[in-house]
Amino acid sequence: MATVNFSVPEDVKEAFNDTFEGRNKSAIVADLLREAVEREKRRQAHIAAGDAILSRWDRRPVVPAGTIRRAREELRR
Repeated sequence: MATVNFSVPEDVKEAFNDTFEGRNKSAIVADLLREAVEREKRRQAHIAAGDAILSRWDRRPVVPAGTIRRAREELRR
């Protein structure tokens, strides 16, 4: 096990201690850190996906409005 040492505001420390009184705080913090890592990985993946879509934007096929309108009308029948 590694030891991590960081500072938090006093009110956060007190709220954490009150909320998780009698529980293994090291395990709780480890779980919170895991969740934060996964959340950040998902955020980065979403950004990468958006960037990939935007990078292809200029190469998208252009479909005339009339073609789209006719396709919608045919689907409504």
